[in-house]
Formats: sequence, structure tokens, C-alpha cells
Amino acid sequence: MITYSNKEQQLQERFFRYVKIDTQSDPASKTCPSTMKQKNLGKVLVAELLEMGVEDAHLDEFGYVYGTIPGNTEKDVPVICFCSHMDTSPDCSGANVKPIIHKNYNGEDLVLPDDHAIVLKLNEHKDLKDQIGNDIITASGTTLLGADNKAGLAEIMEAAAFLLKNPEIKHGTIKILFTPDEEIGRGVDKADLKKLGADFAYTIDGETLGSIEDETFSADGVKLTINGVSAHPGFAKGKMESAIKILADILSALPKDRLTPEATSGKEGFIHPVSFHGQAEQAEAQFIIRDFEDELLEQHEATLENIVKEIMKAYPNSTYEFKVTAQYRNMKKILDKYPQIIANGVEAIKRAGLVPKKQSIRGGTDGSRLSFMGLPCPNIFAGEHAFHGKQEWVSVQDMEKAVQTIVNIANIWEENA
Repeated sequence: MITYSNKEQQLQERFFRYVKIDTQSDPASKTCPSTMKQKNLGKVLVAELLEMGVEDAHLDEFGYVYGTIPGNTEKDVPVICFCSHMDTSPDCSGANVKPIIHKNYNGEDLVLPDDHAIVLKLNEHKDLKDQIGNDIITASGTTLLGADNKAGLAEIMEAAAFLLKNPEIKHGTIKILFTPDEEIGRGVDKADLKKLGADFAYTIDGETLGSIEDETFSADGVKLTINGVSAHPGFAKGKMESAIKILADILSALPKDRLTPEATSGKEGFIHPVSFHGQAEQAEAQFIIRDFEDELLEQHEATLENIVKEIMKAYPNSTYEFKVTAQYRNMKKILDKYPQIIANGVEAIKRAGLVPKKQSIRGGTDGSRLSFMGLPCPNIFAGEHAFHGKQEWVSVQDMEKAVQTIVNIANIWEENA
């Protein structure tokens, strides 16, 4: 069994470097990457990869980082890729992140220094109960931390450095892929899988220590446009049909005790409006539709459109447009065809001294789309928690276990070849 030598300080310093670089993505942007500042982190990662001996490491025009660790075995081993994303969520600022380490966590509430209203409470962050004695990293209270997914970046980089320094650990060819724009659903839009040349992959982007995720939501987007009837408000009686008010009626008619994120959990799907804008003549809302079953996804879309049709009966001179766009599908459909990927991941977690937790994601990862693009790709824990907000945190010790798991995965594929 491989013992990953304790490099917590080095791992922590690497992570701190990455989170201090602002890489927030922008869903309104049409470029790739959506924000050029993501390339600032990409350049740092490439420089570090080159320094550790990854000779082909490079950043392409679209902001993707590629690299190869050559195999050191005579066996014919499948090429394995480890993948993480560089961007942080648009939901919360990632500029001027000040990472703070809370040594030897004792179970008390963590009050963040730059905003005392931001408090990590044990009764609200259930996983903190397993962190007593560990070192917790947070931001200072005014930004997110960026552990989603810079914890994954740091863990893959640390594992790469460890493997290169310990050639006695046998492994096949290992590919590294760092992507932009995952948080806005465009993380693999420009990924060159032919250049990557991997057979299987693992995203390092999960939450709880020991988790491995082989199932995600299936996801669609809906763009609803209401074409109302505009008139001068002083002379609008019997004429105006305000698109804003029509759309407001539709949103008010959505279910409140089911099919909404606030009222669902586990395998339950939802209809969720994420943006709204317009004028009296035309208004538009964007929705995300989620479920683990494609058939239920279609049912939710039908439910939404039936609500629209019912509301529109009161506005005979107005019309609507209902456009569905496929976003990603449940990766379990692909991964079930390759059980060895999950089996090797589970064994790697066990060898790190952990109890594997096989879970489903109420969301998606780059692995969702990669799996359907021909690169089967489950998700391994990175240790990140409370992501997309100011209470985001990660444990140094959990990150170290993720490094050990990555190293174990590489070695187990070689053993089983």
C-alpha cells in the first residue's frame, strides 16, 4: 500500500496560491474562456507543471491546460486523465480572496474576520463534526474561497509532483486536464479529446471525504419569451397586455411545495427560474430543469408549458415562445458500461484509509458531458464544502486524502492491467 508522505504545508501553500487568483467565470460572455483572467491561473499551473517535469504542459487559446505524465511500466495500461476546473462561480465574488487557516478545529463556530455576520456553525455544516482536530481553510468573509475547484487543482498538482518524485510507484500514462468555465456549464465546450488521448477520466470536484459520484442530474434549459401588447399607459384600457405581468403570473403559478429547489432533495427534480427581464411588450425568463431521469425531465418541461398555456388564456392577444435546450445528461448511463472505473476508484479510496461513499450529485460536473463525449468520467471528492458562497471551506487533511486517492487510482490501474 502506498503511503503519501505528509506534505500538508506544501499542499496548503499551493492551494493558497491558486485561490488568490481571481478566475470567476461570466455566463453573459460569448468568449472562451468567458473571462480572460482564468488564463492567469492557467499560466501559473503550466509553469509549475513544467518545473516539476511535465514536458508537454501548455495552455491553449481557449484557456485549457493539458499535460502528460509518461507511464513507467511495461504493461499495457489504459490512459487515465485527472480533471479539475479553474473558474469559480459567478454567484459570489472571487476577487481578492484572503484564505485563512483555522488550526486544530475544536468544534466551535468559526466567525470570519472581515464580516462577523458570516459564521460557520456546526449545526449548519454537518460535516464539520468530522473535522475536530483538523485544519480548516476559509475565506475572510467577503468572498467565496474557491475550493470549488481549486482544491481539486491543488490535489492533482500535488499528486503529479509526488508521482514524478517517486518513480517506484508504477502507473500508466496519466493525462492532466484543467478546464475553464465549468461553473457556467461550458467547461468542455472546447476540450480537445483527441489531443488529450485518454481512455478514462476522473474529475476531482466532489464534496465529502471518501465520496465517489457516478450519477448526476440530467439537465435542460428553457427560455420562455412572452410577446405582450404594449400601449400608452394613459390610454391602455382594454388594449394593454403587459408581458411583465403575464410572466409574473406564470412564475407565481409555479408549484411551491414540490418541483422547486427549496422543496426537493435526494432524487427529486425541479423547475427553477434563474433570470427575468423585459418590458411591457416583451419579457423573458430563463429556467433550469433538473431530474435524474430523462423521462421526468420531459414531464417537468410539460408541466411548465401547461402552466404557461393556462395563464395565456387570460391574455388572448399575446403569444409565447418556449425553447428547450439540452445541457447535459446523467452520466450513470455511460459509467454503468465501465464498472472498472468505479471499482478502481472505490479501491483507491479504501487504500487511503477511508470508507467509500457512493453518491449521486444534485448537479453536474465536467464529467457529465465528458462521459457522453466518449470519455467516461466519474467524480472523486476534493473536500470542498458550502461552495458558491462566503461560508465555503475545506480541510487540509481531506485534501491530503484526495492526493493519496489520486495516486492510488493511478497505481491500481497499473496493477490490474
